[in-house]
Amino acid sequence: MKNFKKIDAADLLFFEEILGKAQVSTDENVLAENSQDRTSEARFRAETVLFPRNPQEISQILAFCNKNSIPVTVRGAGTGLSGGAIPVQGGVILSMRRFDQILEIDERNLQVVVEPGVVTEFLQNTLQERGLFYPPDPASRGSSFIGGNVSTGAGGPRAVKYGVVKDYVIDLEVVLANGEIVRTGARTLKNSTSYNLTQIFVGSEGTLGVVTKIFLKLIPFPVFNLLMLAPFRSMGQASAAVSSIFRAGIVPSALEFMEREAVLRAIDYVGSSPFPVEPDTEAQLLIEVDGPQMAPLYVDCEKIAEVLAEFGVGEILFADSDAQKTDLWRLRRSVGPAVKKGGVFLELDTVVPRAELPELLDFIKKTSKKYGFQTVSFGHAGDGNVHVNVLKENISEEDWLEKVPLGIGEIFEKVRELGGTISGEHGIGLLQKKWLPIVFSPKEIDLRKGIKAVFDPNGILNPGKVF
Repeated sequence: MKNFKKIDAADLLFFEEILGKAQVSTDENVLAENSQDRTSEARFRAETVLFPRNPQEISQILAFCNKNSIPVTVRGAGTGLSGGAIPVQGGVILSMRRFDQILEIDERNLQVVVEPGVVTEFLQNTLQERGLFYPPDPASRGSSFIGGNVSTGAGGPRAVKYGVVKDYVIDLEVVLANGEIVRTGARTLKNSTSYNLTQIFVGSEGTLGVVTKIFLKLIPFPVFNLLMLAPFRSMGQASAAVSSIFRAGIVPSALEFMEREAVLRAIDYVGSSPFPVEPDTEAQLLIEVDGPQMAPLYVDCEKIAEVLAEFGVGEILFADSDAQKTDLWRLRRSVGPAVKKGGVFLELDTVVPRAELPELLDFIKKTSKKYGFQTVSFGHAGDGNVHVNVLKENISEEDWLEKVPLGIGEIFEKVRELGGTISGEHGIGLLQKKWLPIVFSPKEIDLRKGIKAVFDPNGILNPGKVF
């Protein structure tokens, strides 16, 4: 591991001259707040937290840190689940909280220009008021920043129909490690002009540069939607039905999977349930269709119900009001925090071709039983992305450190065997990097390290992550 310079009084004075004293913090509470994200247990303390307001300030900071070998960790809202924004090597936390403006809404071209510190849901709501739609909607959308979504390549429930963040980013303004400010693309929907630098930065987790401006394409907002909840007696039946829905010619706007334990924990977390959970229900599918007209959506729901009947579905609940839709989505979005409420956990962000979900889910349960740990699975079944929460609960510290990693390794090996990979939308960060050799060969990892070396030759940006 590289030896970085410790920040001293002269360094702090330099930062204060650029930003003003109020925007440079060494307060213990501020440092503690920025020492972790939503990843269980992982904590590392920075030496200072900086709050820049424009690209020029970031440019000066990075040029100084690059010259003096000071590590820099870019931080958004701290909602990450892979330890990607934790300052493993100390140094500087570069907070993007003051980059909180929607700079331009271009209704003529269906585009928006936004700073990275804008909350995702605020952006979506603002656009919806104008009949515009930015579809990627991670579970943390009410608090996560759009910059963090870009950094991890986030997705969410509606990725199954509309795609993930990378499908909407057309250009970026980025400050490089040496302080240079560059643009990566153009404000066009097609661009074959040399290498696609924009997509190299999407999902790079702050290891290549600091994104200061994001250019997104938009689509018209789908006015109508229908929502249905389908119970199944087994996870195998529920997950097998997923692929059949698409083979029937229907592309839902969301198709979410929740195993029984996930549903029960979410109900307890919320404090109420919009539907009864029957004793023999082992899994639920939450299915949404949307579009510009209502009539075709009823036809889609009828077709979906016919498909589900082939897999032993129970009584399907059709949400008959906006309030009921809100309750159902609230329950689904509460699953993550409900499962994690119990204490120490690890969340695996597995993704496989959707038709392979039954085999993966069966293997997960067999493996967890083999190694003596509990898993709770839920996620975006429509695109094969299942979040597997491994809960510590009553496991001994010894087994948690020794047996559980063996089981996780076997699960990831199975994911690779099924044609999948170890992260669909959370990124690699700190906690997933040890599993990277399962899905990438040494040469494939070296190629990625080579990209890192081009953009950040001194290794100051988010050190200790991904590789």
